[in-house]
Amino acid sequence: MAVHQWIADYRVAVVESIQESGGKGTKALKICKVNIGDSDNFITVVTSAPNVRIQSRLAVAPVGSTVLATNGEGLLVTKTSVGGVMSEGMFCDAKMLAWDGGTEKIAAQIDESVPVGAPPPLKKPRPQHDKETTALPESQVQGLFEKKLTKEEKKKLAEEKKAARKAAKEAKKAAD
Repeated sequence: MAVHQWIADYRVAVVESIQESGGKGTKALKICKVNIGDSDNFITVVTSAPNVRIQSRLAVAPVGSTVLATNGEGLLVTKTSVGGVMSEGMFCDAKMLAWDGGTEKIAAQIDESVPVGAPPPLKKPRPQHDKETTALPESQVQGLFEKKLTKEEKKKLAEEKKAARKAAKEAKKAAD
C-alpha cells in the first residue's frame, strides 16, 4: 500500500485541550484532547511535538491507520500507553504526509479551508497571496560603483574649481 493511500485514513483535527506531563529529567509530553470530526467523542493523543497548541489544526493518524516510520516502512497505529497515558492516535509531520518540505517531529499544520474530520491534503498547503508589485521611485543616491574619473579628468576638474575660487576671490576684492 502506498503512502498516499494511507493518508486517506488520517483526519484533520482540532486540539481542544492540552495537559502538560513529564517532570524534571523526563521528556515533556502533552496530553491532548482532539476533535477529529465527531464533536461528541474526542480522542486522546499524547505527543512531544513542540508546536501543538490549543485550537491548532493538525493531521492525526487515528488507531487503525498506517504511518510512515523512520525506517521507511509502514507502522500500524494502535492504542498505546505513552508516559502512562493511553494515546489513541498520533500527530503527523510533513514526512508522514509525504509532503515536500516541513520538519520531522513537528506536527503538520493544516489550513482552515480543510474541514475537521476530512483527510489532510495530499500536498503541503501554500499561502495564497495576491502578488502586487510596487514600482520603486528613482533613486538620486550616487552609487559606489559609478565610472571612476581618469587622471586627466580629475586634473581638469581641479583646475576648474581652482579658477572658480580665484574668480570669486577677485570679485570679493573688487566689491570691497
